[in-house]
Amino acid sequence: MKAPPSVRIVVKSARAEDVAAIVALLQDAGLPHEGIGTHLNEFLVARVGEEVVGAVGLEVHGTAALLRSLVVAPELRGKGLGEGLTGTIVARAASLGVQQLYLLTTTAAHFFARRGFTAIARGNVPAGIAGTEEFKSLCPASAVCMQRLVKP
Repeated sequence: MKAPPSVRIVVKSARAEDVAAIVALLQDAGLPHEGIGTHLNEFLVARVGEEVVGAVGLEVHGTAALLRSLVVAPELRGKGLGEGLTGTIVARAASLGVQQLYLLTTTAAHFFARRGFTAIARGNVPAGIAGTEEFKSLCPASAVCMQRLVKP
């Protein structure tokens, strides 16, 4: 799908009927998609009309959260949508009382570094984050672990 400049992209909370589209975007990008439905209430999707063209989510564990599944349709990458989704999910995390965000990435460390995340040792994450499926089994040990403080 190619969004012309005049097409409006709207970011809203994900709905149950968005799961298949989110999973398809993640699979196409080679990103983990397992468990999306379990955490859907903390997912945002970007839509052009009714088509899902981007997504991002949180797994909240007390005052820490795992940022997961940031994905943008290939034809819309490099146009600011990923940055917008990241900013929106950070704001949502702050509204939920999250103080630290964590993530794992094999391909986007530079993208996240430009948005305030810093690389940390995987062993320095709180137990709730270390116990997520993404940390335990979905992401390889070679993935870069990153953290960002969330300001209210």
